[in-house]
Amino acid sequence: MVVVAPNSDAKTLADLTGKKVSASVGSAGHGTLVQALARSGIDPATGVEVLNQQPQVGATALESRQVDAVSQFVAWPGLLVFQNKATLLYDGAELGVPTFHGVVARRSYSAEHPEVLQAFLAAQLDATRFLNENPFEAAGIVAQNSGLPPEVVYLYNGPGGTTFDTPLAPSLIDALKGDVPYLKSIGDFADLDIDRFVDDKPLRKAYADNGFGDYDADLADNSNPSKITGTDPVCGTAVDDPTRAGELWVDGANRPQAAASPTCLLRAVKAAKERGSAIRAAYIPDAELGTRWFADKAVWLHDGTDYLPFTTEAAAQRYRTTHPGAAQLSYDQAVAEVR
Repeated sequence: MVVVAPNSDAKTLADLTGKKVSASVGSAGHGTLVQALARSGIDPATGVEVLNQQPQVGATALESRQVDAVSQFVAWPGLLVFQNKATLLYDGAELGVPTFHGVVARRSYSAEHPEVLQAFLAAQLDATRFLNENPFEAAGIVAQNSGLPPEVVYLYNGPGGTTFDTPLAPSLIDALKGDVPYLKSIGDFADLDIDRFVDDKPLRKAYADNGFGDYDADLADNSNPSKITGTDPVCGTAVDDPTRAGELWVDGANRPQAAASPTCLLRAVKAAKERGSAIRAAYIPDAELGTRWFADKAVWLHDGTDYLPFTTEAAAQRYRTTHPGAAQLSYDQAVAEVR
């Protein structure tokens, strides 16, 4: 994700031409920036000035206006936006290229200590299952140990957010192959045979030996294993469409309440405010890309009877191109007028 200062004039990546952008070179955030600039017709090497900085340094540089944008991996973009220190300019989901974390082990060590590798994979599978089954509790644990606000952790770790799916899917392997040219472009990077580099046999064994289900079935299932479900208490309907479902986290509640749609979420927010309840966070998926985002930081459109949230101005404008009757309004306006 690429974020800019709240008062920035930049509305699209093209507006960053000739500007300074903070990124950690070689990271997912930098790779996103390079690919996004190239797709926008901007030479990543000359179109912007990239400052190779760690996320903390980049955040400070953006706040002090030493850079015009920050391109980083989670949870930094969400943290800066949550703190009202940045606005989302570019959603990396536009690329349609997955980013992911993987386990890398030396072949020699794996051969000498297979029991260690298997114990590690079993622990990771167990933790992943806990996270998918108990996302709210897991977010609290991560927040406590990382120092990040729990509202930001739950943005990414909550249902419908980051997909915690362990099989080595073909789409991930293809993404790795696509990363090789990028890595070569930024430095001395040796040729890497991805097909030889990727080996799912240890993971398959960990699945089978520890009762984690059918690896091939999980491999074939591309859906997010963590979904928002239940009954919407405000609209009184089942929450059964993950592309539209959101959550409202009211201060003092045991856990967030489900909302069946963006309109239902706005109604829930309105009802909570009328009760005088403090709202810690509201989450909703982007209407175009599905990215889970803060409802109060989204760009909202009103189209007929629907209220539609988007992560960026550019995404909202793409929708308005084919739906000229859609009207843009603020989050507060949407909450005030929803019925």
